[in-house]
Amino acid sequence: MPRQFGTIAFTPAVRAMQERMGSRENYQRFVDQGADNNTVTPDLAEFIASMEGFYLGTVTANGYPYIQFRGGKAGFLKILDERTLGFADFRGNVQYISVGNLSENDKAFLFLMDYRHRRRLKILGRARIIENDPTILSKVKDPSYAATVERAIVFEIEGWDWNCPQHIPIRYSQAEVDVLLARIHELEDLLSSSA
Repeated sequence: MPRQFGTIAFTPAVRAMQERMGSRENYQRFVDQGADNNTVTPDLAEFIASMEGFYLGTVTANGYPYIQFRGGKAGFLKILDERTLGFADFRGNVQYISVGNLSENDKAFLFLMDYRHRRRLKILGRARIIENDPTILSKVKDPSYAATVERAIVFEIEGWDWNCPQHIPIRYSQAEVDVLLARIHELEDLLSSSA
């Protein structure tokens, strides 16, 4: 458990529950002795670059969490520097709940899930909306992806944590299934031609 993530996530109520359930001492040791985990490591960079989507969590003015999926081509979540991520915010259902929430409260959460390899990454931080900065917008835009970019969202990492793989079902993307099916057909053709 990274120090910064635990410092943020382990509120008094969470610490009380950990105490009650018997895990507090273990998690306190991780917070006290763990790495800061508030910068992008090579392993984190590789994982982020492989992702085609993630969940963005924001907080409404009335205190409710709001979760929205963000997707694009693999690597659309960009690493801007060792503590900063950014992505193009594409036109979607035009409700603007996430960006509305961010206009009042910059606390945000990124949840990246790799079902195939049973890995998940939680990132806490602060996000801001960028609409009129051509430099940032050019860094997050992918000219080969046909979607309307309305703005960029820039995310400052405050802490991250890998979550355990327990209970993650294995799933494959359509692209991964297509590759597997092509290989199956290739092997079937080899078998039928050698029979």
